Amino acid sequence: MLDNLTQRLAKVVKTMRGEARLTEANTAEMLREVRLALLEADVALPAVREFIGKVKEKALGEEVVGSLSPGQALVGVVQRELGALMGADLGPEAAQLSFAQQPPAIILMAGLQGVGKTTTVGKLAKYLREQKKKKVLTVSADVYRPAAIAQLQSVTGQAGADFFPSTAQDKPVDIALSALDWAKKHYHDVLIIDTAGRLGIDEEMMKEIAAVHGAVKPVETLFVVDAMLGQDAINTAKAFNDALPLTGIVLTKLDGDSRGGAALSVRHITGKPIKFAGVSEKLDGLEAFDPARMANRILGMGDILALVEEARKGVDAKAAADLAAKVKAGGKFDMNDFKAQLGQMKKMGGMAGLVDKLPAQFQQAAGNANMDQAEKQVRRMVGIIDSMTPAERAKPDLIKAARKRRIAAGAGVQVQEVNRMLNQFEQMQTMMKKLQGGGLMKMMRSMKGMMPGMR
Repeated sequence: MLDNLTQRLAKVVKTMRGEARLTEANTAEMLREVRLALLEADVALPAVREFIGKVKEKALGEEVVGSLSPGQALVGVVQRELGALMGADLGPEAAQLSFAQQPPAIILMAGLQGVGKTTTVGKLAKYLREQKKKKVLTVSADVYRPAAIAQLQSVTGQAGADFFPSTAQDKPVDIALSALDWAKKHYHDVLIIDTAGRLGIDEEMMKEIAAVHGAVKPVETLFVVDAMLGQDAINTAKAFNDALPLTGIVLTKLDGDSRGGAALSVRHITGKPIKFAGVSEKLDGLEAFDPARMANRILGMGDILALVEEARKGVDAKAAADLAAKVKAGGKFDMNDFKAQLGQMKKMGGMAGLVDKLPAQFQQAAGNANMDQAEKQVRRMVGIIDSMTPAERAKPDLIKAARKRRIAAGAGVQVQEVNRMLNQFEQMQTMMKKLQGGGLMKMMRSMKGMMPGMR
């Protein structure tokens, strides 16, 4: 997201390295780069003007006078103001969902068709159920789009939440009231209502959603917007903000476009906090939005906290503890363990997902690696292991020439790839032995070049 801004700021920091202090001239040069990067990222012109004005005011003020590193000091100002532009100035409470009402807390989802609203309802249901331990009920008031109700039923089932059935013959207001009655009787903590989207803004749609809002009086009215919409996001945000008392924004497809200007524009136009961001198509691909952390990621400072959270979600703690106990007791690290480790990495979003959250200098170090190719190699490795017999997985020493040919044929790869995978397995096995002996630093050094594609 906003990769161009990251690159432009890095360039300006380098050029300012020899400067003794911040001046109107060298600040103006950097702000020009920032302005161009924001406009290229489809950020709305009013938001760009206000942002540049604030950065200029702070940069030439007392905050950075006397700094030994003017370029870095200016990036610091940009980082703080970028966070403020996305809502950091509203405080951490603003991005939280409110449950301050007699259960069920009602969440109304609004937005245009095609922005990923129904999938977001499923993601939010999963998030509330797993992260907040809430009993969640979903309902679709979209009686126009073919299969909308069936789609919501499907994603709700995958999320492990409850679903209230409706039909295309029902009226949206009646659907919402019936679902509310059911939620009360069955002691649900949260009711999420998915409303109809249109391909464009129209008066009939706005009247209908306003009627549903008036009937159930939700505690949260979330506007779902596609981060790839660019300038169009501004018009839709304004229309929905005028028609409904929005309480927050959910950005979808934040991982799908390097421009991502909607993240900055929509918050500026509506004045409402961004509460969630969709970061992948998977049902667990919804993150609580943190403006300061997002500003860090945009500026190439990485998001190590998100990386830690991803690891906590993706890693099977029991499996990790069992493997550690096995190695410590002198047990041999086998192919089943190796496959499990590859699976854990996949759960954490794969290599591309992990690298994306690292600071810019680490991303640059991995820049030569072809991430797509690396992901394919990991999938091939899993396929090779799946082609082995249980005995071969438990004792890889059994795998000689004839077995290698059979495994390669079963996995649809060349024998050389089987050999390469066995070499990587042996390296991992060696690392595990070092871990058993307490040589953690030796193990870290031997990890260089271990993962496929990361040479």
